[in-house]
Amino acid sequence: QVQLVESGGGLVQAGGSLRLSCAARGRTSSTYAMGWFRQAPGKEREFVGAISRYGGNTIYTDSVKGRFTISRDNAKNTGYLQMNSLKPEDTAVYYCAAGSIMSMQSAVYNSWGQGTQVTVSS
Repeated sequence: QVQLVESGGGLVQAGGSLRLSCAARGRTSSTYAMGWFRQAPGKEREFVGAISRYGGNTIYTDSVKGRFTISRDNAKNTGYLQMNSLKPEDTAVYYCAAGSIMSMQSAVYNSWGQGTQVTVSS
C-alpha cells in the first residue's frame, strides 16, 4: 500500500490560484492511478478529478473543468492539482488517493492522504 501526503493548501482570494501536491511513499508511482476528492463542511466527499498511471488520461467533475488541472511526475512520485480561478464554493478539505484504476468512485481508491484545507475568500 502506498502512503500519500498532501501539501499546498491555504487561504486564497476568489480568482486566485493554488497548487496542491501529493507525495507518495512506498509503491512506485506508476503502479497506481491518482484521484483527487474534496469535502466541504456539512457535505459529502465529492470527486474532483483523476489521472491515469502514466498521466496520459485525466477526468474532471464538471464544476472544475477548465479551471483545475491534474498532473503527475512519476520520477518524483508526486501528483499535482493546479487550481485556477478559485471560487468560494471550492472551499473544502482536499484529498488525494491512489487506486488500481482511474475512476470517479471513491471506493476504487485504497490509499488516502490526510487532506489539506483550501479556503477561498470572496
